[in-house]
Amino acid sequence: METGIITVVLLYQILVIVVIGIIVKNKEKKEGSSHSEAGFALAGRNMGAIVLPITMAFTVLGTAHILGVFELTYNMGAIAIWFSLAHTVLLIVACVGTGRWVRRMGITTVPEALTGMYGKGISIAVACIMAGNIWGILTIETQGIGIVISTMTGWDIAKGAVVGGILGVFYVVIAGMKEVGLINVVNAVIKYVALILAVFFVALKLPGQNFDTIKAYYDADPSQNFMLNVFGNADLFITFAVGNIIAVTFCQGINQMLMQVCMAAKDEKTIKNALWIAAPVNGMFGVFAVTLGLTAKALPEYSVVGAKMAVTTMLVDLLPTWLSAALLAAFVAAILSAFSMTCLTPATIFAVDIYKDLFNKNASEKQVSNVIRIGIVVLVAFAIAVAAYLPPILGAINWLFAWLVPVFWIFVLGLFWKRSTKVAGLTLAVSWILNILWSFSPLPKAIGGLIGELPNAYITLLSALLILIVGNLIVKGEPGYFKTIETQN
Repeated sequence: METGIITVVLLYQILVIVVIGIIVKNKEKKEGSSHSEAGFALAGRNMGAIVLPITMAFTVLGTAHILGVFELTYNMGAIAIWFSLAHTVLLIVACVGTGRWVRRMGITTVPEALTGMYGKGISIAVACIMAGNIWGILTIETQGIGIVISTMTGWDIAKGAVVGGILGVFYVVIAGMKEVGLINVVNAVIKYVALILAVFFVALKLPGQNFDTIKAYYDADPSQNFMLNVFGNADLFITFAVGNIIAVTFCQGINQMLMQVCMAAKDEKTIKNALWIAAPVNGMFGVFAVTLGLTAKALPEYSVVGAKMAVTTMLVDLLPTWLSAALLAAFVAAILSAFSMTCLTPATIFAVDIYKDLFNKNASEKQVSNVIRIGIVVLVAFAIAVAAYLPPILGAINWLFAWLVPVFWIFVLGLFWKRSTKVAGLTLAVSWILNILWSFSPLPKAIGGLIGELPNAYITLLSALLILIVGNLIVKGEPGYFKTIETQN
């Protein structure tokens, strides 16, 4: 067990979480906003030019970005960087489009927006799917924390997930979104400094003190030549690279996780300007992650450990103790940031769209905030229970992303073109059924060829666009939501 490393990592996380949580809580009490729903879930809708973009970047930079890319690089090579590039596209879409639109609407949840556009039925259906979807992502984030802690301690992943889950609860439950945002700013600096130094120190441990031997390893085996090509081969580019751009952009571009951060922005201009920080902070991580993944695969002593733990094991072995501690602390911090949003956002959906809207319309802001806190604890407990038994990280997350692709399009087209509850309901139902069939039936195999290999996001995208476009052309419907607002004004 790396006692020194695990001690430093845990002490650092506890210190940052507790100190910032106390500072935020005391400030809220002085301002009289400690029980505000907007204060806890949306940071008082006052996130500024530094905290907002860092929180946007970290919200979608978690286990999939770190351990998922390590794992995928081990199996597929440099093309894994497209998972990170897809998130750069996502942040462009959010900062220029969907993030600004949800902030303009003054809502607390995405289902709340759909209530005004399509009615309660569509809203409840999306709330249930979206909450379950985010909980699925939460289980993956919990697995990621478990893997990192397992590397440092020798414990199994399940025990690591328990410790990480407890840290994750405290990351957000003390003071909500404000706490998450400020912790993210502190951790962002440490993460990138430690990551750059780690790549440099790993290179110094290799023959020639560079990555030439790693390149030679892949060049020596013709079957692995594609591993160093960021475009992989034609099939991989179509199915993986483009597939990830579709899945990530059209899921996270409307998912409560990222949209809740945008709802917390000071104004639309702050969201638009956030692009210049959020996209580079998130996107650059892939370069370092892929480099480390390729290196671990090429070194027999770490390759034998397997895809899930090869890189983290290599880092603990090759780096100085102080740098291992700093880097693993940064990994834990990045995962905890995404973890905190994946437990805060479904809890917010439940508290606002289910508890308050359906069962207690007169609930006070204090009651809603307390329900969110209870929801966080319950969600994390269930996530810990299943975290150690999940499939490969990116395989699981891309299936989850496919569920929200049609939601993106009923939202966007409903804002600017036309709204029909019947067409929207049919779009969701058909797309969701196809997503299930594409994963759990012999349908893809029966179709075969390149089409049969397409990931789920392609299928839900094509079905959603086909039904929405044809349906809106046939059905009368209502004008786009923003068109209606402009007419009323």
